[in-house]
Amino acid sequence: MSASHYHICSRNIGKPVEIRTRDGRVHRGIIHRVDNRMVYLRPLPQRNYGGYGYGWGWWCGFGWGVALGAIVGLALLPWFFW
Repeated sequence: MSASHYHICSRNIGKPVEIRTRDGRVHRGIIHRVDNRMVYLRPLPQRNYGGYGYGWGWWCGFGWGVALGAIVGLALLPWFFW
């Protein structure tokens, strides 16, 4: 199963996803990179509903990895979701 998750993730780099793992956790983010063991996600951009801000913000290297073998479900999210 992780081979199919690898191919799905590698084809959708740069797109927002929701990943459910075997332990019940839900991870939402943008696929940054994929290797043979992990999917690396960036946080979703936060909207600024008032005050001072610079639009969608920027990413400075913070993110997290999810093991391919732990993935139970993977769903692509539409951009208007958040």
